[in-house]
Amino acid sequence: MTATWFLPELWRDYVQDPGREGVFLVLAAFLVSFTFIRTSARISRSPRFAWWPGSVVTDSGVHLHHLVWGIVLMTVGGTLGFALADEPTWFAVSAILFGTGVGLTFDEFALWIHLRDVYWAHEGRSSIDAVAITASFMALVFLGVNPLQFTGDDTLSTLVSTGYSLVVVAVSGVCFAKGRFGPGFVSLVLIPVGLWAAVRLGKPGSPWARWRYGRRDPVRQARAAERFGPHRTGARVAEWLRRAIGGVESPVAGGARDDRGELDAVVGARDELWSQVDPDGSGRHAPTTPERD
Repeated sequence: MTATWFLPELWRDYVQDPGREGVFLVLAAFLVSFTFIRTSARISRSPRFAWWPGSVVTDSGVHLHHLVWGIVLMTVGGTLGFALADEPTWFAVSAILFGTGVGLTFDEFALWIHLRDVYWAHEGRSSIDAVAITASFMALVFLGVNPLQFTGDDTLSTLVSTGYSLVVVAVSGVCFAKGRFGPGFVSLVLIPVGLWAAVRLGKPGSPWARWRYGRRDPVRQARAAERFGPHRTGARVAEWLRRAIGGVESPVAGGARDDRGELDAVVGARDELWSQVDPDGSGRHAPTTPERD
C-alpha cells in the first residue's frame, strides 16, 4: 500500500511537475529496446535457441539490420512529437517510439563507422561505448543538468555566469577529446573533476592523442599507451563489461578483410566478367589491374 502511494508521488514530483516526462520516456525506451535487441541477438547466435526468430532476411537474401527499424521509428516518433506536442498521450507515445528507435540504432553504432557488419567483431565494441555515452547524456538531461545558465541581475554577474558556463563546456570538451568520457560528464556538474582530467594524459587512441601526441610527441604517446594499457584494472573491468553486454567476439563474423584481400576479390570478379565478354582471348580491350593506394 505504501509503495502504491509512494511511486505516484515520485512520478509527480520528479518527472511530471518539472516537465521531464518526455525525456524520461525516451531514456527508458532507449534502455529497454537496447537490452531487448542485444539479448535477442545473443540468443539467436546460440545453437541452443534455434527456434528464436533472429534476423530479418528478405526473399532476395538481404539482411535487414535492426538499424533500419530504428531509423524508421525515430522518424515516426520525431515527426509525431512535433505534430502532436499538445496532446499528452500522443506526445508520450512519440517519446517511446523515438527512444525505442534510438536503442535499435545505437546497438549497431559500429555499422555507421565501419560501413560493414562488425557486430560480433572487436570493432563492434564501439556500439557498447556509444550506448553508454548516450545513456549518460540522456540521464544528465533528465536530471536537469544545464551548464549553459546565463543568469545575473547586473552586467558583471551576467558576464561571470556566462564565462563560467563557457569554461565548463570547454573543460568537458577537452575531456571528451582526450577520451576521458566519465570525467567529461561529471565536469558538467563538478568542474574540478573535469579540470583534473583535462590537465592529465589523454588516451592513446583519442582525437587529442592524434593531434598532440604520435609523431609530434612520441614520449607522451608511449606514456599514454602505458598508462591506459589493457593491463590496468579499469581497462580490464571495462572490457569485462563490454563482453558481458556485447557477447564473445567472433574472429570471422563481421571481420574485416585487409586491403589486399578486397583488391584480389575485385580483380577476380573483373577477370571472370571479362572472360565472358572476350571468350576468344583477343584482349583488344583487356582491363588493367587497379593500383592500390
